[in-house]
Amino acid sequence: MRVGLTGGVASGKSTVSAILSGLGAVVIDADQLARDVVARGTDGLARVVATFGPEVLTPEGDLDRPAVGEIVFADEAKRRELEAIIHPLVFERTIELEESAPPGAVVVHDIPLLAESGRADTFDAVIVVHAPREVQVDRMVRHRGWEETHAHSRIDAQATPEQRAAIATHVIDNTGTPEDLRARVVEIYDDLTSTDA
Repeated sequence: MRVGLTGGVASGKSTVSAILSGLGAVVIDADQLARDVVARGTDGLARVVATFGPEVLTPEGDLDRPAVGEIVFADEAKRRELEAIIHPLVFERTIELEESAPPGAVVVHDIPLLAESGRADTFDAVIVVHAPREVQVDRMVRHRGWEETHAHSRIDAQATPEQRAAIATHVIDNTGTPEDLRARVVEIYDDLTSTDA
């Protein structure tokens, strides 16, 4: 059972991902894999340096993410070059993790931009975590220390709640208590595992 998990920034998707993992799901985090494939000493990092130059490294030899961000977000062609290195490596690692999952496992792909990617139909089910804009902004300002304008622009750069709802098999409204959230995730997980049976 392949499940896509998505949600807007500060919607609580990471919390849902952690609960699913605790229930026994195999969670594959696309963002984490994108960091792993360009970690120090990897072929991915060597290819990024060969393409963008040694100035994208920190003094310690790690990828300087802010430096790379400045290059690729200002230049569409450069962003595509970076994606051409990272995406195949992430895909390869994803396949390895999927194939090593135990038989009958629920494999959850944590993909922040699933609605934007057009890949929702490649999953057996899609879970969308939703929080209203004002809740998202409040969380980003209080927990991440972001400016309110930055929080709004980040939300505006992502899919709308309606676009996410259109791909959802299950929607989790994350405006209640942590107990409410956990209960809803357990209910969905039970539904996924019984469907699989």
